[in-house]
Amino acid sequence: MAKIRLTKIFHFEMAHALFGYDGPCRNIHGHSYALEVTISGVPVNDPSNPKHGMVMDFTDLKGIVKEQIVDRLDHALILNGNSPHKNIPDLDKNFENVIFVDYQPTCENMLNDFAHRIQKLLPNNIELVCMKLKETPHSFSEWFATDQH
Repeated sequence: MAKIRLTKIFHFEMAHALFGYDGPCRNIHGHSYALEVTISGVPVNDPSNPKHGMVMDFTDLKGIVKEQIVDRLDHALILNGNSPHKNIPDLDKNFENVIFVDYQPTCENMLNDFAHRIQKLLPNNIELVCMKLKETPHSFSEWFATDQH
């Protein structure tokens, strides 16, 4: 049977700041993100299997992406852990969900992080093919498995 691709789209709100950046995005600001996750695999060809005809249950894919990305980042402030932002007085008192990462939280770097998180939890017969992260309706980054080799 032929391989089939499935795509699921997720939405979340998140703020970030780009430490050392030479434009306005060095300031804390937010986006309404749209994350498209595409996987590939061969549909189950066993009539006795409740997943018969499916590459992967959309609910299972949703569970992985929500746990690893959406539930962690929705309405969060994500900052570069190597920046002086950790030293902002009362940061944790003014914001409930501040996440420091070990990279500059650009659209590109976040996609790379997301790919590693998702790939670890996909079944062995399922491949992460590509992802698209839209920061705005007109600006996005893409990650493709074929570009990683």
